[in-house]
Formats: sequence, structure tokens, C-alpha cells
Amino acid sequence: MTKALTDEYLMRDDLQESFTRSHINPSTLSTFQRILLTTDGTVTDILEAYLFEQIKIDKLSEQLNKLSDNISVIGLKEGTEVIERKILLQGKISRKNYIYAESIIVPERLNESFRYALLQTKTPIGKIWLEQRVETFKEIIDSAKEPANDLAYHFNIKSSENLLSRTYLVFSNRQAVMMITEKFPESYFINNF
Repeated sequence: MTKALTDEYLMRDDLQESFTRSHINPSTLSTFQRILLTTDGTVTDILEAYLFEQIKIDKLSEQLNKLSDNISVIGLKEGTEVIERKILLQGKISRKNYIYAESIIVPERLNESFRYALLQTKTPIGKIWLEQRVETFKEIIDSAKEPANDLAYHFNIKSSENLLSRTYLVFSNRQAVMMITEKFPESYFINNF
């Protein structure tokens, strides 16, 4: 086998490092699982194309809080006001939950119309970016495999079953505006079409 065909050379270095840190072997994932864990595109659009079903959000919680600790990866200090949001991406017809996402959003770094759409509607973040033509850059900073625990309820799986996840930063106007972690069951999206 040539060097170019080995696993370590199939993805960008940062993505490969993230998988290595989390002990996830990308060659054991389905094509669509790898796409979900490595894309810098809008997951809602990708899910809709894959599932051929519109996706809506189910807001589990959304609170304006002051940080109790620094979050250096996004440049936030203790006491900074953030929106902490937890949602499910759910099939509009099937009502099946496909992805759980938790976000830390810095409202002072967003324009007023984006903040309004985020807080007052049930529109997924990616669709708000598109509707408002917000230019963004996404940087994946971590991936993980972990037991579902309390999140198992949302996916109708056992708490001991694994979730796969990725965490990424979203930049707009050259500053980090949010940090998002998206999780889905390892048993989802395993068929390659």
C-alpha cells in the first residue's frame, strides 16, 4: 500500500489529530458518519439531503448566563454573558431525533437580527446563517466517542450505547462567536449509500 493511501493521509492533519486524540478510527465509521464529524458545512442541510426529510429544532433549553470559568479556546473570560443552548435536530415528519447539540453563543459578537432569530424562532443556526447571509468560518477542535448516559432518552437507545460527537468554533468577522458540540448515536447513519 502506498503512503498516500494509509489512514493517516486521508484527512487534513487537524481532523486526523482530533480522531487520534479521541481514539476514533475513521476507517471504522460509515461514510456519512465521517461526513458529519468532519464537515464545515451546515449539518441541517446535510441531514435533509441524506434523510430526504425537513429538519426542525426542538429547543430543550436556552439561557442567558454569566460564565463561571474562562473558556480560553473561544477567548471568553469568567463573567462574560453567553447564551447556553441545548437543542435536538429532529425530522419534521418522523419526529425522530437525529442530533443533539449544545452551544455557547456570545451575543455581544452577533448582530441584532441574528440574535432575534436565534432567540425568538425555531430556526436552526445554519439556516439563520444562510437566510441572513452571514459569512462564517468553522474550525473543528475536538471529536469524541462517549456513553450516551442521560442523552439516551432522546434517541431511544440504552445509556451505555455510544454517541459520536464533534466540537467546533464558529467565527464571523474574524472573531469566535460560538462553540457548538453536536452528538449522535454511533448506531445512526451506518449504511453507506
